[in-house]
Amino acid sequence: MIPEPISRRRLLHRAASVAALTVLGSSSSKAQDKAAGATQLKPGAVIVFQGDSITDAGRKKEILEANDSGALGNGYAANAAGEILADHPELGLKFYNRGISGNKVPDLAARWQQDCLDLKPDILSILIGINDIWHTIAFGSKYQGTIADYEQGYRQLIKDTLAAKADTRIVICEPFTTRDDRFKSREGKTTAEYAVVARKLADEFKLTYVPFQAEFDKACKAAEGKFWLWDGIHPTQAGHALMNQEWRRTVGV
Repeated sequence: MIPEPISRRRLLHRAASVAALTVLGSSSSKAQDKAAGATQLKPGAVIVFQGDSITDAGRKKEILEANDSGALGNGYAANAAGEILADHPELGLKFYNRGISGNKVPDLAARWQQDCLDLKPDILSILIGINDIWHTIAFGSKYQGTIADYEQGYRQLIKDTLAAKADTRIVICEPFTTRDDRFKSREGKTTAEYAVVARKLADEFKLTYVPFQAEFDKACKAAEGKFWLWDGIHPTQAGHALMNQEWRRTVGV
């Protein structure tokens, strides 16, 4: 028997059905992706940002409550907190910014119990290193820390955190700069060396590593360095926004 010819109307109906299934599949995939991201954030999760002035970003240190706009500052940490809170209002998440301008690894160690361990973070993000570098070789500071001191001190912070709360997800952020002389000057080359240590520690403890330098390198192809980091170190509004995007993408929240 010769099959009945397929009418134009039936062909159109079939095409519409396939298209609808494709859209539904796409929507389902997006929903699954969103749900996968949400699994990183359990109800009531505590997220702590630690570091120096880049993380501090003008926060009001006298305010200790979670999710306070003044306490979160004006940088990438605040950007990330605001977006994630808006995405997951049902989870009751708690965000803290404990970055302090000028801090080095030894400074973090001195306040680690109060500003980290006591908060019992589920996710802990650390961006530290630029002052360990610049306070030693660029500003005539009395600080004489070495890259070995940086590595040893950083490793101990990680160990102390995991000893206090073994399920803390630690995020190590890469030190970075967009200074024009970063490939030639001692300061620029040293920043890259400290970044290698940060990545080494992330690999050693199987932690998440946020490659900020690579992102700023790519961004500088679209706009000059000072568009992103006004002095080659401290982010502009655009720089903080870029950091937030990369942090969220890498962490998956």
